[in-house]
Amino acid sequence: MSRQIIRVTGEDRDAFLQGLVTNDVRRAPCWAAMLTPQGKYLADFLIVPAGDALLIDVDTRLAEDLLRRLTMYKLRSKVDLAPVDLPVARGTGVPPQDAIADPRHPALGWRLYGQAGDDGSDWDALRVENLIPETLAELIPNETYILEAGFERLHGVDFRKGCYVGQEVTARMKHKTELRKGLTRLAITGTAPVGTPITHDGREVGTLGTQSGGFALAHVRFDRVIPGMEAGEARLDPAEPRPA
Repeated sequence: MSRQIIRVTGEDRDAFLQGLVTNDVRRAPCWAAMLTPQGKYLADFLIVPAGDALLIDVDTRLAEDLLRRLTMYKLRSKVDLAPVDLPVARGTGVPPQDAIADPRHPALGWRLYGQAGDDGSDWDALRVENLIPETLAELIPNETYILEAGFERLHGVDFRKGCYVGQEVTARMKHKTELRKGLTRLAITGTAPVGTPITHDGREVGTLGTQSGGFALAHVRFDRVIPGMEAGEARLDPAEPRPA
């Protein structure tokens, strides 16, 4: 796990982030995302209160771009944004003192800021079992729509908090009849790289994600999921229904 912490301080820090991210900052710790104006995913992160600051816990690979975008929106807001060298520990056993529960799902256990470490939990297995997307595996900048990736089920979006960048598109997707595409769990025989197209008889079904224990996450068109799908050398079949 390689994470970067961005420290947000200043009297406008809550209001500043509230107008940019998908979740209600006033309910932090929370999981949230920043979107394009067209409603597409740019980055996901945890927002954690820390005294007179908010900490943004983001995948290191997306941190520089996220900080650049946040700085662009800063304008005259009374906020300061700074990357800080703060280690993060995580685990699924008994949480240590001052740890926070991962707000996405109980299976993801706890996180502790200021200490490094990992208790060796099989994170891919936990994510595949519980249909939890991962940055740059199932969550692709400028491509993913967060509702198709399960953000509502995983407490990553608030529909009552007011406006934020990309909110209009996300709200429209919420109120349409039903999503035709989204994240699901498939049975897999063999393996293939994350991002491999899934097809059946030459017809596009979706894209393969994380794999563990004979199952895989995949972003698919739900009406095209049938036995005997292919992703490279791997075979894919429907698994049990998606979590509600």
